[in-house]
Amino acid sequence: MALQGFGGVLPIAERVLVHQRRWMTPKEFVESLAIAQSLPGPNIVNLALMVGDRFFGLRGAVAAFIGMMAFPTVIVLLLTLLYQTYAELEITRRILLGMSAVSVGLIAGMGLRLCRTQGHYRAGWLIGLGVFLLIAVMHKPLGMVLLALGLPSFLLRWWQMRRSV
Repeated sequence: MALQGFGGVLPIAERVLVHQRRWMTPKEFVESLAIAQSLPGPNIVNLALMVGDRFFGLRGAVAAFIGMMAFPTVIVLLLTLLYQTYAELEITRRILLGMSAVSVGLIAGMGLRLCRTQGHYRAGWLIGLGVFLLIAVMHKPLGMVLLALGLPSFLLRWWQMRRSV
């Protein structure tokens, strides 16, 4: 997966784990991703560690970590050497611009697919809309948005989960 989705592995992980191998339901994937996002480090690496541990124990977690990091690290080092040589070329700028557009499309597509699992969380939709407006429209800093909406959304979800038990 690390090589398939270089720069955008999360949508590929979702496709493989949920749709191809059926190791997780869409809801389990969203919940695991939420935990992975709350931990320090790259989301996909955290998710890989969790899935590896869940299905194969410590050996699975180690294998998942090495699988997610080894080849991309080598590729990044090689690309760094190439970039130092060709950074000034117009084609380099265009290639990077195209790659960023593909990454945005992959992440947006995965987000839209996963939205179906969250249809019953109306407050979550309002908070998501608030985040979009604050960041994309009003250009507020991420730290301020996290303080303004992150803690309230965490507390709301915690309260909802306690109420449903």
